[in-house]
Amino acid sequence: MTSYEDSGLPGSPPIAQSGARYWLQAGLFFLTFTTTTLVGARLLHNFHANRPAVELESDFHALAAILVNPALWLDGLPFSFTLLTILLAHEMGHYLACRFYRVDASLPYFLPAPTVIGTLGAFIRIRSPIYSKRTLFDIGVAGPLAGFLFVIPALGVGMALSKVVPGIAQQGDLSFGTPPVVWLSQWLVFPGVSSADIYLHPIARAGWVGVIATALNLLPIGQSDGGHIVYSFFGEGHRWISRLVIVGLIPLGLLYWYGWLLWVVIFGFLGMRHPPTIYDETRLGPGRRALGWVSLAILALSFTPAPIRADGA
Repeated sequence: MTSYEDSGLPGSPPIAQSGARYWLQAGLFFLTFTTTTLVGARLLHNFHANRPAVELESDFHALAAILVNPALWLDGLPFSFTLLTILLAHEMGHYLACRFYRVDASLPYFLPAPTVIGTLGAFIRIRSPIYSKRTLFDIGVAGPLAGFLFVIPALGVGMALSKVVPGIAQQGDLSFGTPPVVWLSQWLVFPGVSSADIYLHPIARAGWVGVIATALNLLPIGQSDGGHIVYSFFGEGHRWISRLVIVGLIPLGLLYWYGWLLWVVIFGFLGMRHPPTIYDETRLGPGRRALGWVSLAILALSFTPAPIRADGA
């Protein structure tokens, strides 16, 4: 994800990042590593015991036990390493594209959180203007493409380590949706087995999180990655596409997952407009247009109307 802080002028040199920000970024990464490793240890314990991946009340007490037993933390490394690698690849895709075009951007900020995955993701801050739609497109598309390149092997390895436990997906306090790319990986490893009977190994679970994160980032709204891509294609037409997507999320939120309503509120607060690039008359060539269609295909493969549902619903 990218966050814009439009300071600086055309031709201005990159703004030096202070040492305090490096310490903040390192500290946030360490905290996120801690929270995701803690969650990963519990996921692996549940996996070996054939217990549901998430049981909120029992997980709370178990996490407290893991917290005071450092030896158990090693069990959380497969999940945390996989998830943080995917998130880091996504953000470094943006960052390196910014460096290539001499756009001033921060290193990634990771967000630790007491959630069922241990994080709220990561973002970089872009602190100088974007010169052209081509540059905007390259920066916007680089993150999802880089992250997805790591999602695929994570799903492959994780699915090979997964197992069949009849009805496991309907047990526990939460059930997880099956995006098309996850379903495809399940079908390749467990042909003929229902998704409801496949217990995802924590590595596959991290891949699943990466898939959902990719879909959320590629939603063509405001200044999301998908918003950057759509603005590069359609310019001012971006605002109408953003509004249509927001309107479409409302029934999805009412019918499938209340989280979509939260996204509606967030983007309603942040705004759905996209700032123009400096040279806004530039157009994308056929290569970039092809990559735009690839990003649309990745969104289609990664999207599910109900990523998470409570009480196994």
